Amino acid sequence: MIIPLFINGKGPYNFVLDTGVGLFIITDPKLIDTLQIKSLRTIKVSGFGDGEGLRAFVTHSLNVQVGSAIAESIPTAILKKDVFELSSFAGMPIHGLIGYEFFSSFIVKISFTNSVLTFFRPDQAFILRKGSKIPLSIEEKKPFIITEIRLSNGQKINAKLIIDTGAGHPISLENYNGKPFEIPQVNIAANLGIGLNGAINGYIGRIPSIMLGRYRLQNVISSFPNYNDVGSKVSMVSRNGNMGNNILKRFDVVFDYAGEAMFIKPSSYLKEPFEHDMSGLELTSASPEFNRIIITRVEPLSPAEDLGLKKDDEILSINFKPVKDLTMQDIDNMFRSKNQRSFVLEILRFASKSRDRVIMTLERRI
Repeated sequence: MIIPLFINGKGPYNFVLDTGVGLFIITDPKLIDTLQIKSLRTIKVSGFGDGEGLRAFVTHSLNVQVGSAIAESIPTAILKKDVFELSSFAGMPIHGLIGYEFFSSFIVKISFTNSVLTFFRPDQAFILRKGSKIPLSIEEKKPFIITEIRLSNGQKINAKLIIDTGAGHPISLENYNGKPFEIPQVNIAANLGIGLNGAINGYIGRIPSIMLGRYRLQNVISSFPNYNDVGSKVSMVSRNGNMGNNILKRFDVVFDYAGEAMFIKPSSYLKEPFEHDMSGLELTSASPEFNRIIITRVEPLSPAEDLGLKKDDEILSINFKPVKDLTMQDIDNMFRSKNQRSFVLEILRFASKSRDRVIMTLERRI
């Protein structure tokens, strides 16, 4: 979920609401000049990914306003380089991530069905604490749950997972007793995202089930990041993995950090099957208008590769609708919608600068 906020009276700026981050993070370094931020010191930060750490500025001089609420002197990290490139994936300008400072100050309700965020001070929000209650532990400014998972080998474990509203996957399984999880036999190699240290690679497969409160979710898509990229780097708080938005969106969720609890009520998405992209395309939206869709990677043995689509080719329209009239989420939903569904794509070939029209038929590979 993306929310507008003001910093030192200027804005609005678009920030991802992300329980997976402790600090207030500005990913767009241009805001240093825009906001005339002073009193900066440099630190080295490290995280997940296959590269080295990077450098960031830190400051306590920012006041942040969300709605009518104002938080003063928020501890902030400002990346020297926008390694996440969230704007290109969201299809709109994204300036950073907001997590603990927001969630620890309010009772926060996220209604994924209609994309509505509601927040109240803890003493005003008794009415929000409804639904199935799930205990949280807040460690290093991040929320964790312990829940039952059934693995592809039939084993049942009680897994400790960080709740991460900023992650697009259903679940990522990273570390089990100091070793990587066993990868399901049916899997595909994939680029799983970007961490502070660079690209996170690994595999995508399915696990039979996961419990969330009293609800059992079945045949769940799961990411299995390379152990050296993620699992071996989990140090501050021992955990088994990460639960993301593709599970959380199936509920209306209330976060109560002060009460160390999360409350969930099923939404209309609860019984929606878990699906992964069936096109084999990784896409980005080109700035500054974010109305052009560029192919950044084509997965081997995928429908896109069968059609000869290449990196840097541009998608001009889908089913005769210009991509400027579609959001990145619209396109993502289309390409994971239904096995054997076909789309007419108009392509601008990067190599030849010629236009081409192809019919791509989706294929469920996991």
